[in-house]
Amino acid sequence: MIALGPSAKRPPHIWLEPLVSLRFSLTLLLALPLAACDREPAPDAQEQGELEGAKVGLAATIDTSHAGELMPAILLDDPAGRQINTGALQGGPVLLNLWATWCAPCVVEMPMLDELAGEYAGALRVMTVSQDMQGAEKVEQFFAANTFENLQPWLDPENALGFAIEGGVLPTTVLYDSAGREVWRVIGEYDWSGAEAREAINDAIGEDGA
Repeated sequence: MIALGPSAKRPPHIWLEPLVSLRFSLTLLLALPLAACDREPAPDAQEQGELEGAKVGLAATIDTSHAGELMPAILLDDPAGRQINTGALQGGPVLLNLWATWCAPCVVEMPMLDELAGEYAGALRVMTVSQDMQGAEKVEQFFAANTFENLQPWLDPENALGFAIEGGVLPTTVLYDSAGREVWRVIGEYDWSGAEAREAINDAIGEDGA
């Protein structure tokens, strides 16, 4: 059985960055408890995220409260630098992960998501979409410093996708079926290497192909 429930109470990183829009900032402030509010880390936070990531706990849970919602049609920068509309991703299940280089829980998840992408190659598309407002500069450095065999750097420098899916904290990971409808989401760091994650994915893929 899959442990379904609300997202973890312990607040993961909020992805506010210095140049984030006023509308986005106000939405986050209204939607989240004050205890969950944070801001873009100081300039040395990139190093902190990489070095201290392994110390972060993996406590999030699967949330089905948004099930059935359509994937927003948002333009993203693909790994080749082209703009791709997320509507073009329909046709197969997609695990969409919103992350940032300065977010320690996000950094913890990346190797697990890379392994997951390899394990489910051909059956599930795993997309890691950066919310770094410096875009390619930061993300390319991060990918160059790490060895990922199956992940590619997708960019959303305006945070448009994160705002559209109401994902006010990072990491946020959403599973969409082949019709582009949400199955479930995970808000906060999660153990993607565990049996629960694979059972939830297998159940969703099985139902999608039935």
